[in-house]
Amino acid sequence: MAIPAVLVVVPLGIILILSGLIVNLIQAVLYILVRPISKNMYRRTNKVVAELLWLELVWLFDWWAGFKVELYTDSETFQLLGKEHALLICNHRSDIDWLVGWVLAQRTGCLGSTLAIMKKEVKCLPIIGWSMWFSDYVFLERSWAKDEGTLQSGFRKLEDFSLPFWLALFVEGTRYTEEKLLAAQRYAASRGLPVPRNVLIPRTKGFVSAVTHMRSFVPAIYDCTVAVSKNQPRPTMLGICRRQSSVMKVQIRRHQMQELPETADGIGQWCKDIFVTKDAVLERYFCMDSFSDLPQQDIGRPKKSFFVVISWICVLVYGITKFFQWSSLLSSWEGIAFSATFLVLVTIVMQILIQSSESEHSTPVNTVTQDPMEERLLQ
Repeated sequence: MAIPAVLVVVPLGIILILSGLIVNLIQAVLYILVRPISKNMYRRTNKVVAELLWLELVWLFDWWAGFKVELYTDSETFQLLGKEHALLICNHRSDIDWLVGWVLAQRTGCLGSTLAIMKKEVKCLPIIGWSMWFSDYVFLERSWAKDEGTLQSGFRKLEDFSLPFWLALFVEGTRYTEEKLLAAQRYAASRGLPVPRNVLIPRTKGFVSAVTHMRSFVPAIYDCTVAVSKNQPRPTMLGICRRQSSVMKVQIRRHQMQELPETADGIGQWCKDIFVTKDAVLERYFCMDSFSDLPQQDIGRPKKSFFVVISWICVLVYGITKFFQWSSLLSSWEGIAFSATFLVLVTIVMQILIQSSESEHSTPVNTVTQDPMEERLLQ
């Protein structure tokens, strides 16, 4: 990592890691003491606690880097966002699509009850992954023999989820890259399928399972299409830390769950058709600069994340100052060594978090050349 990046990432990392450890500790206590008594009370309390951490990343997006999200959807759907359970499917265009989802969830009041189906390695990530585990995210091994039962168990746990939640599912199974697109195009051409130009071919078993098990208590599917504004670099977490801004365009179409076919094959084909439509939306945007026929909605830029970060800074500066005054660490070689070691650990942890979000570290290209209908579900 270049020195200028270190000078930015380390201070941000100190805030994120120290506050995150506090949040993780509170979540652990709640999980042990409150969840066995009342799962509903645990989830409501954890929603507030988790947001104290996740809003820091929203602040990075909104206020530090100055990103902008343009949301296109109809007025009826816009009014329902954050007020109902929904299964959210989206193309996986960039390294920070998940963060765009968090930003939209924060705007609609359901950030702390936003969930996702993710690869199991994510739950081992320091701070963020641990927080997701406490928040009922579903983690898969990308082996259908093992993941089928995990998915069914995860869906059953959501039946009594009293708060409106979004469950995000990236059905392409991996983040978009040109190499993966070429592999998907070769596969589509060999099978007589529509050849994609801007999306990958969806892997539908996870989606079919979600619809089958959640149809009775989740009323809607949010069909999200994400695009990065043209002539701008693909956004990354490292770019956000360096204050590299961009504009993300998001279209949301709401589909009633009951309108989907009843059979597994029908549900799977519905998902594939949706991605053919997504491909057309993106092709029109990249060729004609016309993204959506839906009206753009004003989602603003709430100051809540800004105040949360300022509050964390005040608390942490006060705590660190009192700690060093009490221990006199800075006046000894042991203290200097301790401080240096801590800064090194912060740098390493931030490297891990940033690299885990990069598409270069996602599913290797050679896995995409296999049959996309076989189960390696999610990146």
